[in-house]
Amino acid sequence: MRIDLPMEVKEILSEINNAGYEAYIVGGCVRDFLLGKEPNDWDITTSAKPEEVKKIFRRTVDTGLQHGTVTVLKNGQGYEVTTYRIDGEYLDGRHPKEVIFTGNLKQDLMRRDFTINAMAYHPQLGLVDEFGGLADLENKIIRCVGSAKERFGEDALRMMRAIRFAAQLGYEIEEETKAAIGEMAGNLGMVSAERIQVELTKLLVSDHPELFRLFYETGLTKVFLPEFDATMETPQNNPFHCYSVGEHILHSLTGIPPMKHLRLTMLLHDIAKPACRTTDETGRDRFLGHQEKGRDMAKEIMKRLKFDNDTITKVAGLIESHDYKIEPNEKAMRRALHRIGEEFFPDLFLVKEADISAKNPALQEEKRAALSEVQKVYEAVLEKQQCVNLKTLAVSGKDLIAAGFTPGKEIGDILQKMLAEVLEEPSHNDKDYLLTRFLRKEE
Repeated sequence: MRIDLPMEVKEILSEINNAGYEAYIVGGCVRDFLLGKEPNDWDITTSAKPEEVKKIFRRTVDTGLQHGTVTVLKNGQGYEVTTYRIDGEYLDGRHPKEVIFTGNLKQDLMRRDFTINAMAYHPQLGLVDEFGGLADLENKIIRCVGSAKERFGEDALRMMRAIRFAAQLGYEIEEETKAAIGEMAGNLGMVSAERIQVELTKLLVSDHPELFRLFYETGLTKVFLPEFDATMETPQNNPFHCYSVGEHILHSLTGIPPMKHLRLTMLLHDIAKPACRTTDETGRDRFLGHQEKGRDMAKEIMKRLKFDNDTITKVAGLIESHDYKIEPNEKAMRRALHRIGEEFFPDLFLVKEADISAKNPALQEEKRAALSEVQKVYEAVLEKQQCVNLKTLAVSGKDLIAAGFTPGKEIGDILQKMLAEVLEEPSHNDKDYLLTRFLRKEE
């Protein structure tokens, strides 16, 4: 087996070797190459200590000397070079109490999380695979290096990473590894919200977002998203649904493009249904107000998990509107565009389609046909460039000031009245008409 390395990486390996030390590429770059993917980063591990690496190369950056990492600069690019190491006792579920440098590659590989990430490669010496990583790649297995409990005890986030890798690669999690996650799930509480959010996002935008189910089955959601556990325990006894709320959510995740805000919307779109559920005298469940309550719950959840404000705004807006019924006529569409916001609509149709895809199959064709009619009306309104907000209203605040109005609330009120008329009758979006009609009224 031969890995075609970038010239800069070859040079770094060669220079370290010529100085009398060992050096290999290691970890994710080896895994990605074996999977036929172009690696994003080329990590290098070496027997040379950080100060020795700094002596070998003219241009370096002290990235993390206490952990043995020096960044070597080559042709404007940075390549992390890390000394073989053994981690001491972990006291906080993430950071070792001490790092001990070693000259033994196998000892360094032993501390890594999964077998598929614990392989090293050298252009002359070939692949170093001490723990069966190549076989696990071929068999599509996620397995911890050595004891799963030890690996998860060192860094509790590895439990989420195991499931995230399974989702990204379409792999199974080896039984001992999965069992250890279930036993140690509570340790995730020691991990920062920022790190949890990164792993959650990577899983959601993967090819298999439905494997979010494993977070629930292993008890991890109880730590970082307990609201989801309630959805898995909430039935939906009505003709539109054939799954519990949670199962509906999991099915909907696969029905929408892999963009962070869209997948996050589907994960949280029905998060308030358990709190809003009522059952009538016929045994039919209803979830009145779950859109608005879901919007508020989603905001709280996303803030807790440290999502950025732009994502929070997009997701909250889509959740609030995901069940909004729009009649297939232009007047109703103009009102909807004004109320919901024109910027939400392309994504809103994707959300509605994903929602339909996870409902009762017997009703999906009918619902898709209705949604298609609404989309045709939406496209017609856009094509005709009908006014749906103050930005496209023919009269502006400046026009009213020029007509003699004093800046203030009165101008805003008049503009809103003009917009209300134009939403009803788009042909009235004419500057002369609106000024004549409404200024006469004010007089």
